[in-house]
Amino acid sequence: MNAYVFPGQGSQFQGMGAELYKTTPLAKELFDRANEILGFDLVRTMFEGTDEDLKQTNVTQPAIFLHSVALAKVTPDFQPDMVAGHSLGEFSALVAAGGISFDDGLRLVAQRADAMQKACELRPSTMAAILGLPDAIIEEICASIKDDVVVPANFNCPGQVVISGTVEGVQLACEKLKAAGAKRALILQVGGAFHSPLMEPAREELAGAIARTAFTTPQCPIYQNVTAMPSQDIDVIKTNLIAQLTAPVRWTQSVEKMVQDGATHFIECGPGKVLQGLVKKISTGIETAGL
Repeated sequence: MNAYVFPGQGSQFQGMGAELYKTTPLAKELFDRANEILGFDLVRTMFEGTDEDLKQTNVTQPAIFLHSVALAKVTPDFQPDMVAGHSLGEFSALVAAGGISFDDGLRLVAQRADAMQKACELRPSTMAAILGLPDAIIEEICASIKDDVVVPANFNCPGQVVISGTVEGVQLACEKLKAAGAKRALILQVGGAFHSPLMEPAREELAGAIARTAFTTPQCPIYQNVTAMPSQDIDVIKTNLIAQLTAPVRWTQSVEKMVQDGATHFIECGPGKVLQGLVKKISTGIETAGL
């Protein structure tokens, strides 16, 4: 069974999608349409922008979404048995599987990015990658810090978890996690504390946008970050998309569940190869490829 997986923030690179734009009329149409919907020249930034330009949340998220969905749309034999996306990638996965139109998906992603950016500006916050500790110890240490916000945000693969919270909370957690035996505790260059309670204002804003968006039943199950479970139920999908902003990305658990449900091939649909690497660490022997 084929599982298509869609990357999230961090997979962007200079020149992303340029080859696709030049060689595929349908992709060109989607890229040009994206500029119209967004009201700024996203495509030019993707092709010619600096790394710094591409790091801006309001550019990164629509750029990765656009690249990922365009790849799915131009692939003649795109026949997923199941889909999943890492954080932002869940929106790409849902559009690729027919759950939301391209136009509505892009509008939602742009609104999500803006809402997250605003939430980041309310309070200094950050994220850190923790390597070499069991998930349970990371959860326990984060829970032990009472005076600051710090939570596990991304369960990426065994031995790799990202934590998220206030600057002070994350720094304190990093010290405690290193003392507990973490191989590394690395502060990430991100705009703020994604997938933490500090994203609550963004969650509320996104909830309104999702309520105004038309959804249809996707052609295959989507394994969602919040529960790591498959769904084709529109109400469940909406609820989980909203909850995702303040809840952790359970990527390890999602991939494990997809394998358990029969996935034999994981195809990464979007820029980069990050998810292929994570899938191999989660389930050895699984075949991976990229579009």
